[in-house]
Amino acid sequence: MPVVVDASVALAWGFDDEASSFAVDVLSRVVSEGATAPAIWPLEVLNGIVQAERRGRINATTARRMHQSIMDLRVQVEAVPGPPALRAIHVVARERGLTAYDAAYVELARRMSVPLATLDVRLRTAAESAGVVVLSE
Repeated sequence: MPVVVDASVALAWGFDDEASSFAVDVLSRVVSEGATAPAIWPLEVLNGIVQAERRGRINATTARRMHQSIMDLRVQVEAVPGPPALRAIHVVARERGLTAYDAAYVELARRMSVPLATLDVRLRTAAESAGVVVLSE
């Protein structure tokens, strides 16, 4: 079964100091079964890489390779959601105290009836309270 994967997990694939058995397990699942993510996902992943490069955590070559490696994975990125999904995202954001960005992950996992893989504790808690199965450490 595919999984909705958030940027926190995707970025953990590229940084040795964030590596964990959980992140490796999710990566294996993505490689074998695929994943999906909301439209914001590629930008969140790229922003994490850009910030790491700015802070001197990685160099430009590593940043390019890391970004390409993540984008080459079997992650189906949803198009920008239409009005019905945006209304649902708004409800999730309001009810769970999330940003619209994080609510998009919860709404997508709930709509697709698939688990959400995240390392974000706040997102995990909100997703679980919304009835979404969450894969986490």
